[in-house]
Amino acid sequence: MDKRTLLIKFISFDVLAALIVWLLFMVFRKTVVDAQIFSQVKIFMPNYDFLSGFVFFPMSCLFVHSLSGFYRRPERQTKTVAILTTFVSSLIVSIVIFFVLMLDDIVVSYKYYYYSLLVLFGLMFSVTLVFRMYQYLQIRQAYRSKRRTINTLIIGTGKKAAKMAQEVENNAEEYTLKGFVHVDHQPNEVPRDQVVGYINGIGDIIQKYDIKDVIISLDQTDEHQLFRLINAMYSYDVDIRFTPRLYEILTGGSRIRMMGVSPLVNITNLNMPDWQFSVKRYFDIVFALVLLLVVSPLMIYFMFRIKTDSPGPVFYLQERIGYLGKPFKIVKFRTMYDGSENGVPRLSSANDERITPLGRMMRKYRVDELPQLWNILKGDMSVVGPRPERKYFIDQIIEQAPYYCLLYKIRPGLTSWGPIRIGYSDTVEKMIERLNYDIIYLDNMSLTTDFKILAQTVEIIFKGKGV
Repeated sequence: MDKRTLLIKFISFDVLAALIVWLLFMVFRKTVVDAQIFSQVKIFMPNYDFLSGFVFFPMSCLFVHSLSGFYRRPERQTKTVAILTTFVSSLIVSIVIFFVLMLDDIVVSYKYYYYSLLVLFGLMFSVTLVFRMYQYLQIRQAYRSKRRTINTLIIGTGKKAAKMAQEVENNAEEYTLKGFVHVDHQPNEVPRDQVVGYINGIGDIIQKYDIKDVIISLDQTDEHQLFRLINAMYSYDVDIRFTPRLYEILTGGSRIRMMGVSPLVNITNLNMPDWQFSVKRYFDIVFALVLLLVVSPLMIYFMFRIKTDSPGPVFYLQERIGYLGKPFKIVKFRTMYDGSENGVPRLSSANDERITPLGRMMRKYRVDELPQLWNILKGDMSVVGPRPERKYFIDQIIEQAPYYCLLYKIRPGLTSWGPIRIGYSDTVEKMIERLNYDIIYLDNMSLTTDFKILAQTVEIIFKGKGV
């Protein structure tokens, strides 16, 4: 069962739980609460609110569950996290639905209000949790019987790799070791028949064995080699782990997770909680939709101005590298004369002669970036995140700063600390300096940080400091 199928199963069970909760709560209201308000209840009659609730209530539940971050990776969540997430979601749904439902009720005693709220929450939490625990029990049994497994690959063939393989096989029942990958200048201390290939063919190996987890376990390595390995695997959407050095353990700078008895740094995990990550995506969609509606007259005006200002298209599409290192087409208003690059990538500067007079003004107030709201709606970008670069320049950056690949963990953004602090980067050195700010953002990702960056961006736009 793949991740998509498993997610659909979790969602389906949550919908079923919501329907059961709604039915039981309506029965409770009619047979218990209404019986206290009206002296006699001779028959139970469904009404419009009852029937419409079969659509509205499950949709509300799914929306809150998705905001909680539960659907990001439900199969990887611990039972404790699942219970806590279910508790919070149930409480939010109960309070919101309760007050929407009770607005028109006849007030006889507020005791019945609070009694109803408690019953709704109790039903919501218990029924939803029972269904979810049932699914986790099925997943655990599937792992034990190996009907379901997480195919794992170990990068390395030395003593550390052999020891790691032993721990995976003895202590992590959900993982199945598919083999080892040989890296140049590393010793061979593992069975040769378990070596599935060489590092230069890592992509084919991941696809052939349907690898979900990769553990880098080398006897000797340096940061450049480590990040080169990470960079080669990011585009395949696998969890990448490695044995932490003392520095990572002391600082806790990366997510450290126990696998068996050895702690492993998961370089692909985010420091941002799942619920904040989900809220961030919803915020992106709402922000982009609202801003598109508000600035659409301004965009139409500039579309006309660009067309009459200089020959060429209104929009400029350029390939950038985004989430998981995958390319996408970024959309901008054209601010340069048509054909300025002639196929040779060049960085732009404040006094670039290729920029049109209108384009210079648009860049000053970041008007040229407005079409990227479409990229945000599509899911290529976020409102806040590292600015996406072209592969031509990324290759140059990686030579000096191989940790650039860490930015692939999240969607690139319309604005971030890098552009705020550095502005337009006209040299690779400035791009690396901007990268360092983006790494700081990555380590401190939160909704609060995003709002601070947005506030600073608005200040830059109104002061015309976009260039």
